[in-house]
Amino acid sequence: MTPQTDTIHFLEVSACNVDECGIYCIKNKRTPGYRAKVEWVRSKPNKELRIKIAANKQGKQLGFIEYMPSESAWRPIRAANYYFIQCVAVFGKSARHKQIASSLLAMCEEDAKTNGKAGVCTMTSDGPWMADKTLFEKNGFTSVANCDRFALMVKSFDRHAPMPSFIDWTKKRSKYKGWNLLYADQCPWHHKSVTDIKEAALEHGIELKVTKLRTPEQAQNAPSGYGTFNLLHNGKLLGDHYLSRTRFENILRKETKSKLL
Repeated sequence: MTPQTDTIHFLEVSACNVDECGIYCIKNKRTPGYRAKVEWVRSKPNKELRIKIAANKQGKQLGFIEYMPSESAWRPIRAANYYFIQCVAVFGKSARHKQIASSLLAMCEEDAKTNGKAGVCTMTSDGPWMADKTLFEKNGFTSVANCDRFALMVKSFDRHAPMPSFIDWTKKRSKYKGWNLLYADQCPWHHKSVTDIKEAALEHGIELKVTKLRTPEQAQNAPSGYGTFNLLHNGKLLGDHYLSRTRFENILRKETKSKLL
């Protein structure tokens, strides 16, 4: 039975009902990013993906969590027999007041225990496009590793289990010559960002190599902590999350200026 509170219910999203339930981040089902995310959810590598969406009595979606077995995570982490939380988000003061995010975490933890997992892990950041430590520390997670702007947070149920660790993504960068953009459809906003960046690169005469990451292994070996979005120029990481066209053009100007100095 789906967990209930007085005013909140939780939708269990699967490959079978994702079109009916939606994906939370984008409401307009006609956008290319929405369709790309739906197909990503339905793809074979994500057969054990779990998404839960919190909604009120009126059907308004207030928050969500996305997680999966750590071995199949789309982030550069190494963990055996854990669940890995890829995204958790709650919008609106009322949703935060109802502690919906903590409820979603608790559901993930219960799922992990039911399925004999050693614990739950996730990545956090003080920067954009990822939750910070606060929510997880409040719910008993501890930081076990740091790299760049990211922290690896863990809540273990088995003291004998090997601790999750980062895969050092900084060592992956040197092989990328010229302009490179690597991305996956794990985030529905990537489609728009990639389209805008490709168009801007073409207009500015930039030769941009675009690579779509299609498996968790490819994302785990990506050159940034975020894994599923990576913009590089001659081995230098310039973006590790969704970028607008304006932001990309600002990056182009800075790179051009530094080259001339």
